[in-house]
Amino acid sequence: MKQARGAAKTTIKFKNLMRGNTLENTYRSGEKFETALIEKKPSQYTYDDENGNLYFMDSESFEEVMVEPKIVDGKEKWIAEGMELNLVYFKGNVIEVQVPNSFVYEIVETEPNVKGNTAQGYTKPATLNSGAVINVPGYLEQGELIKVDTEKGEFSERAK
Repeated sequence: MKQARGAAKTTIKFKNLMRGNTLENTYRSGEKFETALIEKKPSQYTYDDENGNLYFMDSESFEEVMVEPKIVDGKEKWIAEGMELNLVYFKGNVIEVQVPNSFVYEIVETEPNVKGNTAQGYTKPATLNSGAVINVPGYLEQGELIKVDTEKGEFSERAK
């Protein structure tokens, strides 16, 4: 934003990595800021406890890391046992769980195939081994492996 007189000013939005809230401030052009140092570590999901806390094993140091349910923020339905994913750290604390955009899941429960329903693009609900429920094509059966887009929550293709 350029003004008639004086130095140009810039409006910047900041996101608080710990709380998740956004702040908007205006600064003079050329002002310097300290960069937030975030770190991504590959981890493997191991289990969750009765309080909803999820436990991951750091793939590099093999240490167990506990993550509170509020940090997972709705992604827990895509986390399957043994899944490899990334934990994002800021100042030694986990601030985000990054699930892979595409992952192979097993169909653990779905209604049986009905002959004749495959022509019109028939879909049916299916429960995956992670606990998520998505719509899948009618020709898929229980026990099959499928690739799912975890961003959209949609069936992509049969796993090869």
